[in-house]
Amino acid sequence: MTEQLKPMPEDWRRALAVVAHPDDLEYGCAAAVAGWTDGGRDVTYLLATRGEAGIDTLEPERCGPLREQEQRASAAAVGVSRVEFLDHRDGVIEYGVPLRRDIAAAIRRHRPELVITLNHRDTWGGVAWNTPDHRAVGRATLDAAADAGNRWIFPELTEQGLEPWGGVRWVAVAGSSTPTHAVDATAGLERSVQSLLAHRTYIEVLTDEDPETYCRSFLTGNAEAAAERFGGRPAVTFELFAR
Repeated sequence: MTEQLKPMPEDWRRALAVVAHPDDLEYGCAAAVAGWTDGGRDVTYLLATRGEAGIDTLEPERCGPLREQEQRASAAAVGVSRVEFLDHRDGVIEYGVPLRRDIAAAIRRHRPELVITLNHRDTWGGVAWNTPDHRAVGRATLDAAADAGNRWIFPELTEQGLEPWGGVRWVAVAGSSTPTHAVDATAGLERSVQSLLAHRTYIEVLTDEDPETYCRSFLTGNAEAAAERFGGRPAVTFELFAR
């Protein structure tokens, strides 16, 4: 018998989603975000880059502002109004103290109970190699969730008025090949399609398919594939780490 996924915790009010690029959350968990914001929960997006190296036919100085604009529209489609960028360089993000500090600062600033990130492991299910940016940001986010609560790590943040925040209760990793929990995607699935479709410039160079057909097929397929482990309901899956 297939092991069933547990429902994600619901006793929280604030979440911070930390990823590397515009579109990372839309491919991973926007349907869950739509459901959360519908329920009155506050979700903030934090992106390490503006995705400026993501389109071969567009120079970074033109691509970055365009992808930022699309990301803000994408977030709005699922009820997220706060989107912040750290301005690390797309494609060459390095795991290390500066990245951990930047993410810890955001955690102290927004004081979330739930932190969300994307697959931090070397591969996607042992099949495809993961990108260095995803690995670096995912690992740094897991570490920064602890860093944010320790006043002796990055004391300069306290001097800047960012008091320690030890209130992160969970870090949820989207896109994991070993998920433990899930969120019913039924109510948010259509808006997640529109959210991904907002990245039209990127999608149009990614696939020869009709953009809407591509987005709908990808997201619906993933949600329905998870249904077997979630009581037959289409779902967004997460690997949940308790803090």
